[in-house]
Amino acid sequence: MKRIVYAIAVALLLSACSSQRNPVLTIEGGQIQGVELSSDVTVFRGIPYAAPPTGENRFRAPQPVIPWEGVRQMDTFGAIAPQAAYLPGTFYGDEFYWEGIPDASEDCLFLNVWAPSKTLGKTDARVPVAVWIHGGAYDHGYAYEVPMDGTAWAERGVIMVTINYRVGTLGFLSHPELTAEQGASGNYGTMDQAAAVQWVHDNIAQFGGDPDNITVLGQSAGAMSVKTLMISPLSKDLISRAIIQSGGGIGLTSLAPVDGITQAFYDEKGKEVMDHAGLTTLADLREASTETIFGALGKYKEDGKGSVRFSPHQDGKTLPTDFDHALYDGTLAPIPVMIGYNKGDRKILAGESVDRFCAVRDSLGFPVWEYEFVRNLPGDDEDPEKDSGAFHSAELWYMFGTLDRSRRPFTAEDHALSEEMLEAWTSFCRTGDPGWDAYKHDKPFKKLFDIHP
Repeated sequence: MKRIVYAIAVALLLSACSSQRNPVLTIEGGQIQGVELSSDVTVFRGIPYAAPPTGENRFRAPQPVIPWEGVRQMDTFGAIAPQAAYLPGTFYGDEFYWEGIPDASEDCLFLNVWAPSKTLGKTDARVPVAVWIHGGAYDHGYAYEVPMDGTAWAERGVIMVTINYRVGTLGFLSHPELTAEQGASGNYGTMDQAAAVQWVHDNIAQFGGDPDNITVLGQSAGAMSVKTLMISPLSKDLISRAIIQSGGGIGLTSLAPVDGITQAFYDEKGKEVMDHAGLTTLADLREASTETIFGALGKYKEDGKGSVRFSPHQDGKTLPTDFDHALYDGTLAPIPVMIGYNKGDRKILAGESVDRFCAVRDSLGFPVWEYEFVRNLPGDDEDPEKDSGAFHSAELWYMFGTLDRSRRPFTAEDHALSEEMLEAWTSFCRTGDPGWDAYKHDKPFKKLFDIHP
């Protein structure tokens, strides 16, 4: 009998300890509970930060979360935005998507949180927060691609949040019918990103996070998104710091808002694509199947009508200006910036574009740090004349600390480089200083990240 009583007591004690480490949290919409990855880190997968952008919510700004009953177990990542998948046998397909592409749905506005277990439910813990925005040319990508895991960040005392947002036609279509309805159209993916940052600001204290210490960071189109969030009145005042990875500096026109191109221009292009698909009214745009909407742009191109890309643009509301003008006229968020690129990046994303941004930013009195990732990844052509090894996106394995998820033959030196980068990235989130000399317009400095045999 004593043994039974003792066993019950132990079970109750273990249950109490577990509930203290993994408490139920109350956030916008209801109650949630995460998954303990270890005694140090708990992950919350698939938290909705807005209502599903479906039906009447398609081609609208994100709407408030729909409440739920009971405790929602956050153990499964949410669906990703509809998109074209990278295929096996392609470079990036083999590099990042060899596990396959998750299920896609227009109901895709989810985010994921990796937090130190000991801070959960402690609203006065004031842990620094990082919000990651994935890349993908604004037409593909998702929040939990193979390299994108926040465990190593949470272990270092930084809460990592990764977000989905609408991409492609569903995320950035402009159309005169939509503009007449809303005053402007397009930029729905940017509105999603801003809504996610707002959600983090309003809810992250439940995880122990500091709503006044939010770093927004991203790579490629995700880095360009960071730049637009530094402009947008929806988000600029919520951001404490920014990290821009392979998203260019100033003078970038590809995939970025361009001064002087009006909303009417984008409306016209969107109307041409949708008219060609037989979608001529507002009702058509909202009632058509996902496949029809998603396939409209491909049909337009395949039928020889030309090439159109839907991406963020100046609309007078979500994006009232472009990045270059915001930099010079003082409307860019007045925050510390860490910016850099990979040796193998396209020229438009690297070099002079970034150097010029750093020089101007410093001359205006704002701290800025520059870096370049130069490590030729093992398993690629190591010829330094070809620069193929430090390719676009190569740094993701390192700054997330997920080398063990890759199929590349990483070495001990690579793991040491990953530790160095993790410390720099998380230090910037904690203190606003990554640990090397800031860039000065009269004394430029660029940190190089490479292995040290």
